[in-house]
Amino acid sequence: MNFFDLCVACCRAIGRGFAALGQLVGRMTRLTYRYWWIVLPFVALALTAAIYYTRSDNRSYKVNAIAFLNGPTISQFEQTYATIQSRMVDPNAALYEYSHSLTATHFTDYRVIDCLDDESADYVDFKRKSSSTDTVKVQMPDRLCLQFRVKSRNIHLIPQIENALLEYLNSDKAMQQAYKAYLPNLQEKVAFNHRQAQKLDSLTSCYYFSNASNAKPFDGNANGVNFYGDRRVRLFLNEIYKQQEHLQNDDYRLQYAYAPVVLENHFATDGRIVNGRLKYLIICFLFGWSCGCILAELIDKRKQIIAWLREK
Repeated sequence: MNFFDLCVACCRAIGRGFAALGQLVGRMTRLTYRYWWIVLPFVALALTAAIYYTRSDNRSYKVNAIAFLNGPTISQFEQTYATIQSRMVDPNAALYEYSHSLTATHFTDYRVIDCLDDESADYVDFKRKSSSTDTVKVQMPDRLCLQFRVKSRNIHLIPQIENALLEYLNSDKAMQQAYKAYLPNLQEKVAFNHRQAQKLDSLTSCYYFSNASNAKPFDGNANGVNFYGDRRVRLFLNEIYKQQEHLQNDDYRLQYAYAPVVLENHFATDGRIVNGRLKYLIICFLFGWSCGCILAELIDKRKQIIAWLREK
């Protein structure tokens, strides 16, 4: 079979599928017309359930925040987070009240992607399409996006849920041990970078102007080179910029390194409704119509079914 034959076979299969779907819809329409007194009550009940489920105080929203892992690995974090996802929270924890009362549900985490190799987050992989072996879209080893759902009537409890969640995560002994080993290393790294920046600044000042106080620069160009007297002096702008970037990143991390798990920002509500009314009206209509048609089909074929059951 060549490529053309394969395309023809796929088109024929798609055509047969649409034909079968058309026959099914026609059969269901015929059953609805003949047994409307069975189908319509199912549809009405399904639509009523959809309207009730999507009422204003029962609408669900996703809540997201970016979390820093100060020492703990992704696997260590997920082991503790799994107890929240499975609702096996310690009854003595403050989070237990919100978890078991379903005030907050669907606790999930997503990987944060760094595309530019600059140790800053570029986007969150909500579709879970990234790979740990990808060298272009790199999964950051110290950041995660945390998400859970709340109903509109419980949105005012988000700050309390956030505090309870962080308290539960940071009370884990394994993550506390990882944090205790991580913090001194980060502090030493920040101090080292500051010392190196001062040395680089002193070196450049000495290199530019030492023994050249009487020689004024007479020329310059865009290639990072100035001429002092008869000396050709290279500027260290690229090294200074790179060092400054390291300083900024490390100082930023140290600012948030006050616990094993901290949030870069507070949990924010996604404006899109999870259980939107139109979506659930369509889903419930199809479900109610299908259930009504199945019952109507059983009634329509009741004689054949009874005869089949009586066969020996």
